[in-house]
Amino acid sequence: MQRVDVVIPCYNYAHFLEECVGSVLSQAGVDVRVLILDDYSPDNTPEVGMALASRDKRVTYRRHTANEGHIATYNGGIEWAGGDLFLLLSADDYLLPGALGRASELMRNHPDVGFTFGNALIAGPSGAISKRVDPLGNNGVPPMQVLSGPQFIRLSGANNLVPTPTAVVRTTLQKQVGGYNKELPHAGDMEMWLRLASHAGVGYINQDQAVYRRHASNMSLQYYGQSILPDLRQRRQAFDILFRQGAESLRKDEKLRRFLARDLGKEAVRLAGMAFNNFDVPTAVAIQRFALEVSPEVRNSLPWIKLVCKQTIGPKYWCALNSIGRRVAG
Repeated sequence: MQRVDVVIPCYNYAHFLEECVGSVLSQAGVDVRVLILDDYSPDNTPEVGMALASRDKRVTYRRHTANEGHIATYNGGIEWAGGDLFLLLSADDYLLPGALGRASELMRNHPDVGFTFGNALIAGPSGAISKRVDPLGNNGVPPMQVLSGPQFIRLSGANNLVPTPTAVVRTTLQKQVGGYNKELPHAGDMEMWLRLASHAGVGYINQDQAVYRRHASNMSLQYYGQSILPDLRQRRQAFDILFRQGAESLRKDEKLRRFLARDLGKEAVRLAGMAFNNFDVPTAVAIQRFALEVSPEVRNSLPWIKLVCKQTIGPKYWCALNSIGRRVAG
């Protein structure tokens, strides 16, 4: 039976903590150990965390003496881990039955796999499940499959393909590649998966592995406008780090480098279009400039031409024309 060390970073999520820890302790087919890392929460996390640790010897509770932020907390968890496998699970998320057993089985059968991930369910602020995330889709995808590192990187492209609460990492590889990059608070997860994939294969489990809780602030227009351009810039940094610090076999892969730049440029144009449709013209223009910096050839793409046409018409008239078009189509 493989041991899985699960680190649960917690900041102000005492009301979710018991459900999260319980979902780990109930996993079958693996030997689990839990570390609750309280990043100096102002709520009653200490009382809940210490109570959970007192009830089950598999649970340890630690509290920072000051707020250190999520990257430092993640890296503290990596230092603590010593089992066969490792998982970072936010205190507001939780695992589904059998998740760790399935990940353990795949990685036991495929020693070349560095980490596994799977599907996730999205819960809204009320806790009700709102949708499913199927990273590879459902059409013809087997229950389990193994991707080479370069395959995974190409599939990911400019996006984070991995639902974070489903990512189970081989601890020896995690220690080898090191912790999360403090300069990438937005794209730290994405950069980590790319880094791991540059050294090993990646396993995919086509089953629901965890529930990711989405809060109202994550979905607000204000959050979108403030974070999207920094997020895109950090994705670019993630690619730069991949080709500077990843495995030697990838550092000279210019074809892959160009592919990722093009994909990021296309994604930036798509997000610029979304910002324009939300009447955030300055953000749309800024993202558009970024897209050209990353991939000048994006200027010849259909999404770019469509965006320029919308900008020429103006957001008000474009919205009216789009509304008329939808009514006619309907």
